[in-house]
Amino acid sequence: MKTLLAASLLAIAAASAPAAARQLTIEDVTMLSRIGAPALSADGRWLVWAQRETDLAADRGRFDLWRLDLTKPGAPPAKLAADPQVDENDPQIVGTTVYFSAEDAIWSVPVTGGTPRRLTDFKGGFNGFKVAPTGDRLVVWADRRPGAPSLEPPMEKKAADAGSGRTYDRLFVRHWDSWADGNRSQLFVLPLGAGGARGNGVAITGGLVGDTPSKPFGGAEEVSWSADGRTVYFALREAGRIEPLSTNLDIFSAPADGSAPPVNLTDANDATDTQPSVSPDGRRLAYLAMRRPGYEADRYVLTIRDLATGRAVSLTERWDRSVGSIAWAPDSKSLYVTAEDTQEVPLWRVDAQSGAVTRLTQEGHVGAVAVGARGPVVAIDSLTAPADFYRIAAGAPQRLTSVNAAKLAGIDMPAVERFAFTGANNDTVHGYAVKPYGSTGKVPIAFMVHGGPQGSSNNSWSYRWNPAVFAGAGYGLVAVDFHGSTGYGQRFTDAIRDNWGGWPLEDLQKGLAAATAKFTWLDGDNACALGASYGGYMMNWIEGKWPDRFRCIVQHDGVFDARAMAYETEELWFDEWEHGGKAYHEDPAAFEKWNPVNHVAKWKTPQLVITGEKDFRIPYTQGLAAFTALQRRDVPSRLLVFPNENHWVLKPRNSRQWYAEVIGWMDRWTKGAN
Repeated sequence: MKTLLAASLLAIAAASAPAAARQLTIEDVTMLSRIGAPALSADGRWLVWAQRETDLAADRGRFDLWRLDLTKPGAPPAKLAADPQVDENDPQIVGTTVYFSAEDAIWSVPVTGGTPRRLTDFKGGFNGFKVAPTGDRLVVWADRRPGAPSLEPPMEKKAADAGSGRTYDRLFVRHWDSWADGNRSQLFVLPLGAGGARGNGVAITGGLVGDTPSKPFGGAEEVSWSADGRTVYFALREAGRIEPLSTNLDIFSAPADGSAPPVNLTDANDATDTQPSVSPDGRRLAYLAMRRPGYEADRYVLTIRDLATGRAVSLTERWDRSVGSIAWAPDSKSLYVTAEDTQEVPLWRVDAQSGAVTRLTQEGHVGAVAVGARGPVVAIDSLTAPADFYRIAAGAPQRLTSVNAAKLAGIDMPAVERFAFTGANNDTVHGYAVKPYGSTGKVPIAFMVHGGPQGSSNNSWSYRWNPAVFAGAGYGLVAVDFHGSTGYGQRFTDAIRDNWGGWPLEDLQKGLAAATAKFTWLDGDNACALGASYGGYMMNWIEGKWPDRFRCIVQHDGVFDARAMAYETEELWFDEWEHGGKAYHEDPAAFEKWNPVNHVAKWKTPQLVITGEKDFRIPYTQGLAAFTALQRRDVPSRLLVFPNENHWVLKPRNSRQWYAEVIGWMDRWTKGAN
């Protein structure tokens, strides 16, 4: 699993490394440069991206635009737009012009360089945009009142004696980390000409009530222009009383001039349809479709719709992998997609006629894709290397950037080894172990359980749960892709439904035993378990169902009481699907079967509890309840609460505090630190 990325990075680091190398720390990770998605000119010459640098004093990231001339091998990247007072982001290239966002406006700059020009003057802010391939229009998505005719913010006056209370008549009342304020993300089209894109544009979502792109994570991948710039395709889940129970995103088409209401192209499918992408020749619409309503982790099948006839074909129906992203080849004869496969996230090419699939990369995580006349450019990262750009051609990917070479010079990355074993249901289960660089004796274990639960401990870099940082602190990190994990076929992913504490726990138990038997450098008697979200649930489950195995536990944003969770979480479809498909009051036994609160009497392992006050997915009350249970049982415990974080810890200073608390807690119980 020492990927080509890690090898390349280590070679660069070795060339400039100081005499005394050292281990990776969270202080290093928080200061790394982070590349955004690539934008590629149609001729394949220019690569442009936004790059994030950490401003530790301001406790945030700042963004500039960079460019690279791909016709000049070995040429260094150069800044394209870098005003220190603003963040330049979301670059797109149409012709020889780069469009980007900054200061609540859309700007342009020649790809060859020059002075940026502000194009828009509307007020009220926006969330994203896309320029038509014809270069004469742009579509903007922004939060406005449902039915708003344009981007112009409404004149609202609050009564002088009005209170601060909010009132609601239906769910969602809050979502992810925000309370509902009555606004919806909607699409507006502005004409783009020599004078810019002035005015407030025209709404094109008609009378639809819902968010496009979807919230909280939808973006530009859910909006697509037709090749002639006359039609916009978008994904939207219509709101209503069932919105928190519905995964029914549909693909709509709407004329760009707002002259007619949107048309639902996928109304026949009550599951998710998303990521519309029009072929360069304008004849076909590709999108991703699930089959089962209410299930957010169903398999995404690449689907092609003939825009002339309306006929749709499920192109990857026979390929038991879930497609994650779509990018058309310039000739419209194939598509480039990403899809997880056994702890890797490769790039694949899919023939647009036959559906034949060809794997183009091997190790590592392909996180973003852009395609030009010279082929795809992708961002790839791994467990031991943050993302850089690569050109995909015959043979191994060709590295284009090394944005963190100087910052990682002199740092020794850990070694990663895979293993497999027979887990629950006699299925093969996969995992990996991360060994601290240079360790000679046995090392304590950090046993990390991923969230999701339909996710994977795959070969990717993380700025939140980074295995290399735990290895740098002297731990042998072990991760197991238990039943429910992705990248092994849909049956394996589905196996966790109504089985949260069953097969996954069996896999974890057998997996830890397999790892300690295989890797003699692991100290099997000196282990801590840690996890977040579903992984946090599993920490609470382990407290009562596997109470004698670990020296300590770290639980972050985990479910403690399934009954309370069923009524407190916001996306009800997830919790109800996972426990058989009914609400708690309809089938309480399904929730109570795997409820950690029912086993508190057996809790004994010292636990660090972490939560964020802005977490509405697994509300912070679950963490408070777990901490209360630990304290009432006199179990050594500690509570860490972040008032300004959601389900994730994102701010640089908070990230450093998180690692200090987590590693400090583990050191206390495995190394005798006080």
